Amino acid sequence: MKNAQWLSALHEWRVAHVSDKMFLLILAFMVGILAAVAATVLHGLINQIVALLTGKFQADSYNWLYLVYPVIGIYLTSLFVRYVVKDNISHGITRILYAISSNRSRLKAHNTWSSVIASAITIGFGGSVGAEAPIVLTGSAIGSNLGQLFKLDNKTLMTLVGCGAAGAIAGIFKAPIAGLVFTLEVLMIDLTMASLLPILVSCVTATCVTYILRGDAALFTFHLDSGWTVERVPACILLGVTCGLVSLYFIRTMNACEDMFGRFKDKPYVKFIIGGLILSTLIFLFPSLYGEGYNSINLLLNGKTEADWDQLLDGSLFYGHSEYLILYIALVLFTKVFATTATNGGGGCGGTFAPSLFIGCFTGFLFSRLWNINQVGVYVPEKNFALLGMAGVMSGVMHAPLTGIFLIAEITSGYNMFMPLMIVSVASYLTIIIFEPHSIYGMRLARQGKLVTHHTDHAVLTLMSLDSVIDRDYQAVAPDMELGEIVHKISRSRNSVLPVTDAAGKLLGEIDIIKIRHVVFRTELYHHFMAAQLMVQPNATLSDDTPMSEVMKTFERTQADWLPVLDQHYHLKGYISRRRMYDAYRKMVHDLSQD
Repeated sequence: MKNAQWLSALHEWRVAHVSDKMFLLILAFMVGILAAVAATVLHGLINQIVALLTGKFQADSYNWLYLVYPVIGIYLTSLFVRYVVKDNISHGITRILYAISSNRSRLKAHNTWSSVIASAITIGFGGSVGAEAPIVLTGSAIGSNLGQLFKLDNKTLMTLVGCGAAGAIAGIFKAPIAGLVFTLEVLMIDLTMASLLPILVSCVTATCVTYILRGDAALFTFHLDSGWTVERVPACILLGVTCGLVSLYFIRTMNACEDMFGRFKDKPYVKFIIGGLILSTLIFLFPSLYGEGYNSINLLLNGKTEADWDQLLDGSLFYGHSEYLILYIALVLFTKVFATTATNGGGGCGGTFAPSLFIGCFTGFLFSRLWNINQVGVYVPEKNFALLGMAGVMSGVMHAPLTGIFLIAEITSGYNMFMPLMIVSVASYLTIIIFEPHSIYGMRLARQGKLVTHHTDHAVLTLMSLDSVIDRDYQAVAPDMELGEIVHKISRSRNSVLPVTDAAGKLLGEIDIIKIRHVVFRTELYHHFMAAQLMVQPNATLSDDTPMSEVMKTFERTQADWLPVLDQHYHLKGYISRRRMYDAYRKMVHDLSQD
C-alpha cells in the first residue's frame, strides 16, 4: 500500500514538473543503461559456464562430455521455465512483436530477468542458439515495465519497447546504428521525431555503458587484407543470391522442425528426449555447433593460413584431416538449423540471431573457397567473403538488409566493406522475398493477421483491439417474447437491433427496429407477434478473434450499421457499431501520426 502511494505521489510530481518529452528521454537513458548491464551479465554468465565446462577439453581428440552437457543444459532450463517462470519465454523477438500488436506493448515483469537466466544455462551448456533474442526481449521488457510503472500511454510504451530492443542490440554488439535500424526493420517501429531521439539516446547510452563494462574490444575481430574491387561484383551478387537461398533453407527447415516438436506439445519429456539426443549427437560430431559459435566465426574471419582454419576441426572426429575441411564446413552449415531447433524444441531458451550470423559466416567462407578452387573468376578473399556472408544471411533471415549492413560493419570495424556489404545484403533480401514475404520473426504473426507493418492503415487495424470496440450493453430477447414486451425492450435499447438469443445465450437472429416500426405502435398486435416471427438473420457475424482488417472489410461488404460478435461457442458477446469502429480508427491514426 505504501509503495502504491509513493508511486502515485512520484507520478503526480513528475506530471507537474517534468514534460512528457523530457521524461521519455530520461526513461530511454535508464533503459539503455539497464539493457547494457543485462547484456553484460548474460555474456559473462555464458563465458563462465563455458570456461568451467570445456576449459580442459583436448583439441586433438573427441570429447564424450559433448554428449552430456547439452542434455543437462536443456533439462535444467526446462525445469527453470516450468517451475520458476511458469510461462513461455521462447521466440523472444516474436513475443515482442506480439506484445506490440496485440497486448498494447505490455510485457510481463518476469521477462526483465527470466530470459537472461534461462538462456545463460542453455547456451553455457552447449545449446546451439544465440543470446541476442533473449537480451532483446529483456531490454524491451525493461522499457515496457518502466512505462507501465509510470502509467504511460500505449504509444509511449511502444517507443520504450523499441528503446529497450535497440539498446540491447547496441549494447551486445557495441553497434548503435545497428540498434536503431533494427527497431525500424524488425520491430516495425516508425521513426517519427517523437521516437527517433529516445531510441538514439538508448542506443548511445547502451553502447557507452558496454564500453565501460567490457572494454573497447569488438565482439568479432577483422582486419581487411585485400580491399574491394569492382571485378568482384559478380561474385558478390552470386554470394547474395546464395545467402538468400540458404536463408530460405534455414527458415523452411526451422518451421518444419518446430512443427514436429509442436506435435508433442503436451509431452515435454518426449520433446526433451528428442531434442537432447539430436543436439548432443550433432555437437559431438561437430563441436563448432557448441553454444553461440562465435569462436568459430572469429577463426574464419581472422585465419591467414590453412593451419589457422584447420582449428575448426579441433575436438572432432575430423581432427588431423585438413583435407576434409570443406566437407566439415558444409556439414556444419547443413546441421546448424537442426541443432538450433533441437535446442529450443527440447526445452532450451535462445534465439536465431547468432545462428544466422554463424551460418552466414560459414556460407561466405564455403562459397569463396569453392569459387577459388574452381577458378570461376577473379580471386576472392575468403575471410572477406565470410564477413559478407554474415550480412547476407542475416538480411535474408530477418528481412533486414540495413541491419545486416550496419551491424556487420560496426561489429568488425569493416567500414571499408560497405559497398560489397550492400550488394550482398540487397541481393540476399531480393532473393528471399520471392519465396517468403515475412521474416522468421514476423511470419508466425503474419499468418494470424497480427503483424504490425509500416503501412499505416494496416498498422492501425492491427493495433486496434476488437474487444475495445464491442458494445456489451444490448437488450436481448427470447424467441417466444411477445411484441408488447419487445416494445419495452426497444425503449431501453441504445442500438437499432435487438438480438434474439436462446436460454444459453446463443444468437438465433436479430430484430431490426426500423423494419418493424409499422407494427410497433399498433397495440392490438402486441399479443399476436413473437420475436421468432419478427427476427431476421444478421447480414454477417464476427468471431471474437476476427482481425480488425476483416471486420472493416465485412462492414464495407454488408453496409451494416451493427454486427454481432460471437465467441467460439456462438454465444453473443455484444455488437460492434460501424460508427464507433471508424471513430476509434480515426483516433488511432491521429495518435500514430503525431510527432
